[in-house]
Amino acid sequence: MKFLIVLGSIVVPIVMLMIQRKWIKWRIVFNVASVLSALILGNISALAIYEILRDNTVFMTSIHAIFLNPMFLLTGAYLGVYLVYRLMLITYEEVYV
Repeated sequence: MKFLIVLGSIVVPIVMLMIQRKWIKWRIVFNVASVLSALILGNISALAIYEILRDNTVFMTSIHAIFLNPMFLLTGAYLGVYLVYRLMLITYEEVYV
């Protein structure tokens, strides 16, 4: 599983880079998805912290329950892959343009 996670974090940004070079409209799709992911991730985090502070249950295990939320994991994973994709895009444009 660890191998798949590391491999995915390398392969997916490369595929994203190739797709957006072939069809430029995909760049907009990737950007919109990143904005939505950032909003969702931020709201899930803020609501979890608010709930912990409201209930006065400030324990390490309470805040770590946020990692059980599949939407938090999905949006965080996309933002991680998107960041690598953008860094690759910036590097590509600096070298070849």
